[in-house]
Amino acid sequence: MSAVEVAGVTKVFETRTDTVRALDEVSLTVADGEFVALIGPSGCGKSTLMRLIADLDEPSEGEVRVFGMPARTARLERAYGIAFQQAGLLPWRTVRANVELPLELHGASAAARRARADELVELVGLGDFADHHPDQLSGGMQQRVAIARSLAEHPRLLLMDEPFGALDEMTRERLQGELLRIRTETGAAVVFVTHSIPEAVFLADRVVVMSPRPGRITEIVDIDRPDATADAESMRESDAFFRSVTAVREALHGGGAAAESAATHGASTRGVETR
Repeated sequence: MSAVEVAGVTKVFETRTDTVRALDEVSLTVADGEFVALIGPSGCGKSTLMRLIADLDEPSEGEVRVFGMPARTARLERAYGIAFQQAGLLPWRTVRANVELPLELHGASAAARRARADELVELVGLGDFADHHPDQLSGGMQQRVAIARSLAEHPRLLLMDEPFGALDEMTRERLQGELLRIRTETGAAVVFVTHSIPEAVFLADRVVVMSPRPGRITEIVDIDRPDATADAESMRESDAFFRSVTAVREALHGGGAAAESAATHGASTRGVETR
């Protein structure tokens, strides 16, 4: 079963004075356990598509299904976790208590909440900070808490909207490596919005390239991933990494050249419906 199926989705926003077509007949399938990055110019509808998958908004046309369920049912079933650019932690709650929050809201016992929170705090490398408050943490540490919170209910899917966008480059690269490790350990599928080509290539199995508004999928680039045992520095310095960065960059700047480059460099496209 696919983690996400988006079929012919269009999203139109109506205002008093204007009609904005944010997405135009977008179709996309994300496999269970797959990491897919969405990239495109500002205003192309990446975050809108993410919100439709998360049932934070509804499509004007088309259908979104998560693990075979309508998006609304998937949200009620807590089938996915969400992390945004801002960590959104409650300042009066400790790290542990912030991670416990989704479990608390859904009636888990105090013992179960604490055990799961302690497990996740360790997973994101913050075991020594479980009793600290958000204002005692760096921005990168706060984002790790937000990721831990998004995993609290064992989701099979993570939806991440530029979670590292506000961080400095060194912290961002470190958390990218942490996210890959967490994804490997949990087996969750990931849909990840970013403006960074290197970030998309480093993290994703496939990079979905979107056009300026109205947002359409113009190309999907398969990433030639190195051996799973390769460290982050080796991955970023590999020829395969640079070939994939070139393929995605050219896909963003023009269709014909991108297709030729993708064929030349071994980054292929598949499963994309362009309209």
